[in-house]
Amino acid sequence: MKKYFLLASLICFAFILNAQTYPNPEFSNEVCYLKKDKEYSTVRLEKNASKMQTKAGMINGSEQSYSIEGTSSSVRIPAGTISFVFSTGASSSSSSNNRSDSVMKANGIDPSMMNFGGMSDPSNSITLYKLDIAKGERKIYLMKQGGYFGNHKNQSSDKMTLSIKKIRDGYWVLITDKPLAKGEYAFTIAGMGMGSMDGSVTLFAFGVD
Repeated sequence: MKKYFLLASLICFAFILNAQTYPNPEFSNEVCYLKKDKEYSTVRLEKNASKMQTKAGMINGSEQSYSIEGTSSSVRIPAGTISFVFSTGASSSSSSNNRSDSVMKANGIDPSMMNFGGMSDPSNSITLYKLDIAKGERKIYLMKQGGYFGNHKNQSSDKMTLSIKKIRDGYWVLITDKPLAKGEYAFTIAGMGMGSMDGSVTLFAFGVD
């Protein structure tokens, strides 16, 4: 009996420790900054939605881009290697998810095919960009080419690489592989909701000081 009680206590302690180390964000399906003080906490990033903007011209140049109003984010983070978290909230409703998965399987439907956002693996949907500043906006250039008298070389905004670690069902930690230099940045999450049908993305912006 003591052995089982000790085992249960250890499992409970591990669960509490994990919950304290990786707190649940206030809202699901958002990238949040994992702030490290005496205890870990999450900080919401500046959230925006943007449609792809396409411009084409021989004289003025061509570009495909997403934009955010303003030249800097109100959310500021110290420079260095930075950690973020992303949660779908799935861990809190795993039992109901299991039941719904069983119903779909019984009707010949693969539950994984219903994951429209690709959030079984955030690396398929989440990208971190260093933003360019132009005409009072922060921009992600998917493609940019100068006009007739400009630079004819294709350019695009810099992508930052991430290491993604799954902590539990529906919960991941995203760590920048290299320290982020000062500047403006944004995560894009593609394929979320009906907005994805018109080529729009959800952006989570922040600045590094």
